[in-house]
Amino acid sequence: MSEIEIVEYTPVSVRETLIMMKDISELMIDLAYSAALFNNRELAEEVTELEEKMDSLVYVLNMNLMLAARDKADAESLAGVAKVGALTNSISDAAADIAGIVLNEIGIHPIVREVFQRTEEHLARVQVSESSVLAGKTVNDLDLAAKVGADIIAVRRGKHWMINPEKEIVLPEDILLARGTAMGLKSLVKAARGEVDEIG
Repeated sequence: MSEIEIVEYTPVSVRETLIMMKDISELMIDLAYSAALFNNRELAEEVTELEEKMDSLVYVLNMNLMLAARDKADAESLAGVAKVGALTNSISDAAADIAGIVLNEIGIHPIVREVFQRTEEHLARVQVSESSVLAGKTVNDLDLAAKVGADIIAVRRGKHWMINPEKEIVLPEDILLARGTAMGLKSLVKAARGEVDEIG
């Protein structure tokens, strides 16, 4: 039996929670498809990490909705918000199922993989090394889209996620999730691993 995580109440607005849930579900879908199509176990594992984050957000959302409902009218008006939250969670569950294709080594037909490998944009995951030129700089300052044709779309620091980071400072040990061209991602991975002295 898996251990149940205890989620403490946090006074985050319903609006902020829904935005976070939307961003995470979008990221999960991108990662899950890439994981399945390119048989990338690391990306699939990140989807699983994000699913845990989503479950926590759903719990926090429901607690905030219960606290916000003062009477029947409030409950009725908040029911739609609860429905949106539940459906967003369903999207994340579906993404986790897609990632399960990789984690359970089911695989997909080579023809499907071949078609999707021809797309211009791909996703990559890499951990930042101590010697990386990325460390100590903000995502905005790195300007990776202009320099190498890749964008950092999320940063995971332990269990903490930063989606669509801009002003976040990249630190050693951070896990970067990036989108871009095959060549751009290759350059980004080399920079993150400390294999080059400059970017672009």
